[in-house]
Amino acid sequence: MSTFSDLGLNENILKALAELEFITPTPIQEKAIPRLLESKKDLVALAQTGTGKTAAYSLPVIQQLDANSRDVQAMVLCPTRELCLQITKEIQNFIKHSPGLRVTPIYGGANAYEQIQELRQGVQIVVGTPGRVLDLIERKKLMIDKISWLIIDEADEILDMGFKDDLDAILATTPKEKQTMLFSATMPSAISMIAKKYMKDSEEIRVDKSLKGAVNVEHKYYMVHAKDRYEALRRIADLNPAIYGIIFCRTRAETQEIADKLIQDKYSAEAIHGDLSQQQRTSIMERFRKKQVQLMVATDVAARGIDVDDLTHIINYQLPDSLETYVHRSGRTGRAGKSGTSLSIIHMKEMGKIRILENKIGKAFKREPIPSGSDICEKQLLNLIDKVEKVTVNEDEICDYLPAVFKKLEGMDRETLIKHFVSMEFNHFLGIYKDAVDLNAAVSSNPRERNPGMKFSSFKIDLGKKDGLEVRDLFKLINTEPKAKGVEIGHISILENFSYFEVDASYENAILNCFKYASYRGKPIRIKFEQAPPQSRSRYGRDGAGRPPRPGGFGGGRPEFRGGSRGAPRGRR
Repeated sequence: MSTFSDLGLNENILKALAELEFITPTPIQEKAIPRLLESKKDLVALAQTGTGKTAAYSLPVIQQLDANSRDVQAMVLCPTRELCLQITKEIQNFIKHSPGLRVTPIYGGANAYEQIQELRQGVQIVVGTPGRVLDLIERKKLMIDKISWLIIDEADEILDMGFKDDLDAILATTPKEKQTMLFSATMPSAISMIAKKYMKDSEEIRVDKSLKGAVNVEHKYYMVHAKDRYEALRRIADLNPAIYGIIFCRTRAETQEIADKLIQDKYSAEAIHGDLSQQQRTSIMERFRKKQVQLMVATDVAARGIDVDDLTHIINYQLPDSLETYVHRSGRTGRAGKSGTSLSIIHMKEMGKIRILENKIGKAFKREPIPSGSDICEKQLLNLIDKVEKVTVNEDEICDYLPAVFKKLEGMDRETLIKHFVSMEFNHFLGIYKDAVDLNAAVSSNPRERNPGMKFSSFKIDLGKKDGLEVRDLFKLINTEPKAKGVEIGHISILENFSYFEVDASYENAILNCFKYASYRGKPIRIKFEQAPPQSRSRYGRDGAGRPPRPGGFGGGRPEFRGGSRGAPRGRR
């Protein structure tokens, strides 16, 4: 097993790493550092988030910087403000014993004048988000004509967030003679195009793409009807009084909505997402790290900068579209030798996703019943008694007040006193969960069995196997119509020249509207009402029941869960 001292790093860097207790390099560090120290070739590195990529690219660059020059010599581009600050902080730790080296973050949502002042003082490394970097380049405040190293970190996320045009514009202004490094979790076609366009004679390294989850994380799920998702979240929080965790939502709007509801219902919660100012985000994060906030409601992008080791729970309010994203979410708990729990609140159509996750991370997911009112009241009562039992009694401070207290309570016996004490704190939960209904949803893979009274309409489209159509493509087409999201899908039959599918009859107009102007691989789609012949029917359902999952999820490249949200709004940061 190698150590950092085996990789060719200088004493100043090794001293900084020793203070950070970095001893053994991760696989991506072990592969990338020696190569970047020895070669000037461009590099494409594929590794999952959380594998130590920052050290992999920054340490060899730091070693080769000219501390006597005040010019920007290296630039790191990343997708979010949080990640920008996180990378900057890590590099600051790495250059602690390297005199004359400076790094500064450049990102939107903060005072541009202060960032310009930092640049004027002279820095060798700039870490920035594409929007603000391009802005300062265009204003001639950030000069990158002398950079020798350009690193694009989380390249797939940069493209997913809609920064391709900004990225193209930045890359076009950089000098031809430089070393470009592209670090990404996946290699979609857009990344390949950037690599071909802006990189020459590049090498590629990969680390194990295994999606195994963290060892100390237990995975559980709760099955509810979609309409009961928030109520289930409340019950989960109430069943875990000491919870300290992150609730993941898909969109900024949903993140803020859930946080607002939790706050209104007297929970210790805050939201963090891209619509907040940097000052707001910094303040919220500081309170969360100090455990002044128990529940942080976040989007995946905003959570990139949350680095807390002792989280007890991760709650997936919505399952993510990507298998990798689930592993990244769940890996935020169960750190530093501690145990953690990753909880998912799913509805009946998502059971197929759970099965795929089990297969990919190599762990079984345990289905938990939604807590009943009596379960929660019992747990909260015992939690209250635990607090009373463990409270520190300051004899000196309270002794003067005790006689008056004893006199006030002298008419109560021990049993009555305990009842009054418990009721004072406990009546709140008794009131909330009196006559609480059972939220647990029954599971069936067949939409007709789940909803026996539902009527289905049958459609025929002029696409089939010859066109390359697959079930996931059909789901994707249906999801382009907002009014059809969540529709129950019955039988699906994909034949050679055409296909049949059934949907909840109440969505007929939405489906017709969806396919009216739709096309598949450039071919317009014709649709009409028509029942599939009985012998051609095969039941999939919206959760993929009846069809074994393909290796790698529902698609090539990044494994994805089709049929989900189309993601957060895109734009500059």
